[in-house]
Amino acid sequence: MLTVCLPSSQKLLKEFLSHLQFVEKIITVGEQEDSSTGEFVEGRSLFDGSTLQQCIERTTTPYLLLVLSQDQISTSAHALTRMLDVASDIRAGIVYGDYHDVIGSNWIEHPCNDYQDGSVRDTFDFGPFTLVRMEAAHGALRKYGAIPPTRWAGFYDLRLKISIDHAIFHLQEFLSSKTKRENRTSGERQFDYVDPSNSAVQKEMEEIFTDHLKRIGAYLPPVFQEPLRTDEQFPVKASVVIPVRNRKNVIADALESVVSQIPTFPFNCLVVDNHSTDGTGEVIERFAEKSPIVHHIIPERTNLGIGGCWNEAIFSPLCGAFAVQLDSDDLYASPNTLQRIVDELELGYAMVIGAYTVVNKNLQPIPPGIVNHNEWTPENGRNNALRINGLGAPRAFRTSCLRQIGGFPNVSYGEDYAVALRISRQYQIGRIFDSLYLCRRWEGNSDAALPIELENKHNAYKDQLRTIELAARKEVIRQQFDDKKSNKAENALH
Repeated sequence: MLTVCLPSSQKLLKEFLSHLQFVEKIITVGEQEDSSTGEFVEGRSLFDGSTLQQCIERTTTPYLLLVLSQDQISTSAHALTRMLDVASDIRAGIVYGDYHDVIGSNWIEHPCNDYQDGSVRDTFDFGPFTLVRMEAAHGALRKYGAIPPTRWAGFYDLRLKISIDHAIFHLQEFLSSKTKRENRTSGERQFDYVDPSNSAVQKEMEEIFTDHLKRIGAYLPPVFQEPLRTDEQFPVKASVVIPVRNRKNVIADALESVVSQIPTFPFNCLVVDNHSTDGTGEVIERFAEKSPIVHHIIPERTNLGIGGCWNEAIFSPLCGAFAVQLDSDDLYASPNTLQRIVDELELGYAMVIGAYTVVNKNLQPIPPGIVNHNEWTPENGRNNALRINGLGAPRAFRTSCLRQIGGFPNVSYGEDYAVALRISRQYQIGRIFDSLYLCRRWEGNSDAALPIELENKHNAYKDQLRTIELAARKEVIRQQFDDKKSNKAENALH
């Protein structure tokens, strides 16, 4: 009934599985042949496309259990029969479950997220075990093509293809355990996809994902609208927007970096103080008294997230034609940063994103150093943006475009990603790959070491943003097809 495919390093797990009556075959994958019982496929890993394709071709059972992790894995016969029963009942293409992280003598619950249409990032966590219904896998590969000979994106390609016509089901039960080798925090892991050493991996993932978008009718070709001209009158050319709450110890540095800017145009700084209680407001007031460009805005509402604070600024009559981001604990890298960003915006972009340097509280560079997102290309950046978790900083916008789309969602995580996806659906995003910004890492950052529940919440929200955006882009493509069809028919009449 079940074939298991696992790395050759999983010796203890293989020994356990070989005694289960419902395990018909075990396929071991590695670079040196395993002489023990079962079949062997030579390959780097199960993420290798050719290796995974071979495993699928050798599977004659209704289900294939993929063990993708190199970590030490354990489970029970009951957990596996439970997965098989659920897979049979609901006929999902893939079933996965929650697990425990084993750290020393501690067993820590590690729930996974539910899969949705927008769960298309290649970092989605399926846990140690992924159960594949072979009818769904064979059907997907016949319909959409065999797994290409990729080095890292084999499983990514397979699950994207299966997901088009079959459900991917999250069984919310703890089915296995993993002795954790990955000890980095969420704040450290978030930079993996911009690490230059991972560039070949990211390029491969982008190619697989772009093909997926084309298959599902959500790929946008590199044809962009020009930002709408507006008759709106703005008091200044640019506004630096700083949402802040309780950052007394760092807000002065941020404001100093703003008032030190020396652009050739008039600008101001809109500090949206979200009802700070630690003396942050007094620091802002002192700057406002010394510098007429600093405006201290306190919202009437007390339920605003970062996105809501942005809306207070961009819909304010004080806002300039361009709105430029500065987080309250960060700094512009030089007095020319604002000029550089606005010059780029004036080339006709609706949004511009620069590069930043990660620094500690003493402004000393720390890994990964400069984050410039040079994976971005003008031709495919807006498509690949749906695969990755962020687009970088500092971010700057045409205020009229932000107002046109209704501003930011009122959340405190992912609000910038939501707006970037929405803007890129229509408009080209400009990029500056030089470092313009110092991003300070400290224990208070919103994306520092997060508990798994909060990390899951953040990831689920961004997956939902992708779900929304994929649906919207499919509608754009459908409408374009209908318009072409209508024009063709009209031309035929004449």
